[in-house]
Amino acid sequence: DMAQGDWEQDVKDLREAAEGCPDDLFVVLVGDMVTEEALPTYQTLLNTFEGCDDPTGTTNSAWARWSRGWTSEENRHGDLLNKYLYLSGKCDLRAIEVTIQHLITTGFNPGAKKDLYRGFLYTSFQERATKISHGNVGRVAREYGARDLQRICAKIAGDEGRHEKAYQEFSTEILKRDPDGLLMEFGDLMRGQIVMPAELMTDGKDAKLYENFSEVAQRLGVYTALDYADIIQHLVDHWKIGELTGLSSEAEKEQEYICRLPTRYRKLAERSMNKKKDDEVVPHSFSWIFDRKV
Repeated sequence: DMAQGDWEQDVKDLREAAEGCPDDLFVVLVGDMVTEEALPTYQTLLNTFEGCDDPTGTTNSAWARWSRGWTSEENRHGDLLNKYLYLSGKCDLRAIEVTIQHLITTGFNPGAKKDLYRGFLYTSFQERATKISHGNVGRVAREYGARDLQRICAKIAGDEGRHEKAYQEFSTEILKRDPDGLLMEFGDLMRGQIVMPAELMTDGKDAKLYENFSEVAQRLGVYTALDYADIIQHLVDHWKIGELTGLSSEAEKEQEYICRLPTRYRKLAERSMNKKKDDEVVPHSFSWIFDRKV
């Protein structure tokens, strides 16, 4: 708090703690922050969901109020992480801002097709993935004594957890009313896999920036292929997909397909992770941290 008399000491303490954190943690933190800062793209996406849009910008429907409220809470995440990175002194803020601008300009397509069912299925998955990632960054930060960063990540993960529950409850209500419809969309969405919001990120230099960032996150245990499988399992269990009855023959096929997915992805993840253990780690430079290699 810059209004307090001891703010200089607080900043000094924050920077000392940040200095003790390794570069790979900061690469993952920046990647998470860039993802959060692309919020305009996500609100635009919400407004494409038929029946959940905000055509005037001040529409008083429950869905429109939810959309604006969700956006206002999400907006805090990027702001908070951005301020932390600025105060830490460990990152090239210009390179980061270039990445953010490119990502917002490029956008992303999660395959929702303006469909509310697909939109809520996607957000049910993605909010949980984001919660896991922020929570694990906080865990690693704690291991290195960065208590400020740990608290920041815990706060953000808490927000993402509440958003996750909301979207999953929306989908639960849809299942009660139209189980066939939701299962058909769930199966189709998973055949294309879940598109990560920042997959098209670039800093204008590294053509494989997202791939390299993801590799660091995987090595650090922040977000892995196993997490992907575990999230699908969580959704299958939470919605009791395997217990649904009275379905059409087409929906039953999707039910069987969806229920097999967690085991399938877990086997693929374990195979991939075991292979990578034997591969030599090739460090990549990141403009976000002044081209240091990780």
